[in-house]
Amino acid sequence: MTPSRPELIFFDVNETLLDLTELSNSVADALNGGQEIVAHWFESLLHYSLVSTACDEFRDFGEIGAAALVMLATNRDISLSMEAARKVLAPIRTAPPHPEVNEALEILKGKNYRMAALTNSPRKGMTEQLNNAGLSSFFERKLSVEDIGIYKPHRHLYRWAARQLGVRPEQCLFVAAHGWDVAGAMAAGMKAAFISRPGRNLYPLAPEPSYLEPDLQRLSSKL
Repeated sequence: MTPSRPELIFFDVNETLLDLTELSNSVADALNGGQEIVAHWFESLLHYSLVSTACDEFRDFGEIGAAALVMLATNRDISLSMEAARKVLAPIRTAPPHPEVNEALEILKGKNYRMAALTNSPRKGMTEQLNNAGLSSFFERKLSVEDIGIYKPHRHLYRWAARQLGVRPEQCLFVAAHGWDVAGAMAAGMKAAFISRPGRNLYPLAPEPSYLEPDLQRLSSKL
């Protein structure tokens, strides 16, 4: 059965909308490794963001990312300061959108969908990212976890985001390229669309999302 039309579509930003290839290359170079070590770094970043949430001690996502990078560098006998780690992660601010993103968002805008962004990135960083990518104008609101101090995929965060836009979670569709992210949104009562970017998979123990598409172009044509 086709899901009912959502009142609002939330989009994750990093990897879902933006192509992080340059960031991945920068991290790989800093750690003298390949894409496997980049995946390990990203997993560590997510792990310690959840440690931050569990300890009720909110830390900036970029700072957690730099700290995770320093930890992995230490494990590989590479000397890397926090300042140097921040520079390694700088390409995230100028990441371009995936090739189909602009057209897909234009299609959804033409269908009169309300759209908002919801990201683990700090507010200032997200604003810079979306401005540099030319995507900012598509979104009614741009929400950062910094405003509530809880990281995705905690379900309270998604419910908070819905309240900010004056809608109920069940009226929302959450779009992301991360299995953990769509799992959190669905736990909060939202419908979800998983964008299967290369190397990204659904979490097998979570419910199946309403949409499973290879890119935003395919999703926009079905909504």
